[in-house]
Amino acid sequence: MSHRALAALLLALLLGLFHTARAGAAGPAPLKEVRIGYFANVTHAQAVLGIHSGDFAKALAPADVKTRIFNAGPPLIEALFAGEIDIGYVGPSPALNGHLQSRGRGLRVIAGAAANGVVIIAAPGSGIARLEDLKGRRIATPQLGNTQDMSARHYLTTVLGQANADNILPIPNSEQASMMSRGQIDAAWAVEPWGARLVAEAGGAIIAEEKDLWPGGEFVLTLIVVSPEFLKSHADTVEQVLRVHTDWTRRLSADPAACAPQLTDALAELTSKRLSPEIVSDALTRVKFTDEPLAESIQTFARWSYDLGLAKGVPSITTLVDTTILDRIRAGRAESPPAQPQTPAQTPATPTKPTAPGHP
Repeated sequence: MSHRALAALLLALLLGLFHTARAGAAGPAPLKEVRIGYFANVTHAQAVLGIHSGDFAKALAPADVKTRIFNAGPPLIEALFAGEIDIGYVGPSPALNGHLQSRGRGLRVIAGAAANGVVIIAAPGSGIARLEDLKGRRIATPQLGNTQDMSARHYLTTVLGQANADNILPIPNSEQASMMSRGQIDAAWAVEPWGARLVAEAGGAIIAEEKDLWPGGEFVLTLIVVSPEFLKSHADTVEQVLRVHTDWTRRLSADPAACAPQLTDALAELTSKRLSPEIVSDALTRVKFTDEPLAESIQTFARWSYDLGLAKGVPSITTLVDTTILDRIRAGRAESPPAQPQTPAQTPATPTKPTAPGHP
C-alpha cells in the first residue's frame, strides 16, 4: 500500500471515529413517549390536573404522554424499578422503602408535591373525642407500611404507649366508609379526599389533623420520584415535567378553590365516580401544595420505619433527594421580570380537553 493510500485510510478512520464520538456526545435518541404514574387523589393534584389540562402533553410533544394510575405506593415503586414508568408521584414511605431495597441506587426524589392532608376520623357513636381515646380501638389505615399506617403505628406505640399496634387494621380507602357506617372500625387515619368522604358519607368526625403532631405543623405527603438513569439521560424531559408541575403548584397554592371544579372533573374521569364539589373543596383546605420535598420529615419517616420494624436499617437520604433541576427552574423564575397584567384581549384560551388518560 502506497503512502498516499495509507494516509487516506488513516484519515477515513479518524473521520469515522470523529463522527461516532459526535453521535455519542449528542446523547440518547429523543423519547417517543414519557410514562407518568400517579394516584387519582387530591394529594396528587398537580399530576391529575397536568394530565387533564393537556399541559404535560403540550410540554413534552412530540413525545406521547402515557399514564398509569396506582392505588398504592409499593406497586408504583415496583413499576419504576421494572422500567414500566419513567416518573412517579408517591408517598415518602414507599420511596424510602425503594431507596433502602435498592441500596440507594434505584430512585431519586426530584421535588415535593404536597404536604399535610391527613386527618384522624372518629366513627359516629365510637365515643372517640380526642387522640388519647384511640388507644386499643380499631383504627383503619390504607395499607400496611404506607405513610399513614406508619404514622398511626408510631403515634399509638410511641406516644400513647401501646405495647403493640395490633389494633391498626390495613383497609383499602374505598372500603373504609362502609365499614365505618357498619361499626366495624372505630376510627381511620385517612389521607384526603378520603378523610372528607368519611365525614360526608359515614358521618365521621375529624378529631385531629396529623400536621398538628409535627414540629412546625408540616410534613411531606407526596413526592416526585425518577430513576437515576432516566434523570441522567433525559434531564431535559425531567425539566419540562417539573415546569408543568411547578406551574400547577403555584396555581393550587394561590387559589385552591378556583382549581376545585377542574380537579373534580379530572378525578371523575379517572375513577368513574364523581365526588361532590363540597368534598373536593373541603379536602383541599387541608392540603398544602409545595415543591419542597421537606427532607427533614423524610428523614423522620426513615427513623420511624426502622423503629417499627418495617425496615432493617435507617436509610440515609443523602443520595435520595436531588433537587438540582428544581432549583434551576426556581432560580430562573426568580431572575425573570414579573409578568405584566393581561388585558382582556390577552386572556389565554381555555385548554382543550384531552382524551381520558389510560388506566392500569
